[in-house]
Amino acid sequence: MRICVFCGSSAGVNDHYRTTAAQFGRMLADNKIGLVYGGGSVGLMGAAANAAVDAGGEVIGIIPKKLADAEIANDKVEDLRVVSSMHERKAMMADLSDAFVALPGGIGTFEELFEAWTWAQLGYHHKPCGILNVAGFYDQLIAFLDHVVGQGFLKSHHRSMLIYSDNAEDLLDRVRAYHAPATDKLMERSEL
Repeated sequence: MRICVFCGSSAGVNDHYRTTAAQFGRMLADNKIGLVYGGGSVGLMGAAANAAVDAGGEVIGIIPKKLADAEIANDKVEDLRVVSSMHERKAMMADLSDAFVALPGGIGTFEELFEAWTWAQLGYHHKPCGILNVAGFYDQLIAFLDHVVGQGFLKSHHRSMLIYSDNAEDLLDRVRAYHAPATDKLMERSEL
């Protein structure tokens, strides 16, 4: 199994973010779960990947050539793939992964998570999408998604496809136990 980790190329203001990213990378390695990520050596990306490498885990980094210098491509990662675009990066990350987990990050992290979740909603894949809600980082997003359901723009079963926990072990258990809903958005639309 491989989990694609989306997270910040910055460390954020709370030291707990970096510590948890490193613990998550180490936990994946300890559980013989490969880590697929954006290929950088800085921020939470670097913390998760370096901890997994140090623990002897499989790590695959995928970074666009344009970002290789800006995000400082991680030379600790033996399987570092330099690609031509963000589109190629995300497609390769998705192809190589069995699940997606977001840790704290910025708009790039959000965009990657929401794209993977949208693909699941549309039935393009049946892989779990999750959030590790470190130090309440995603509390307001989780509340907003519930609001979106309440306003009729998101079905509750599609909302339930995005799993989350503030505990890494619990989240990993939920990822392992995940079963995609039997219906997808395209099938529902045709039933209208």
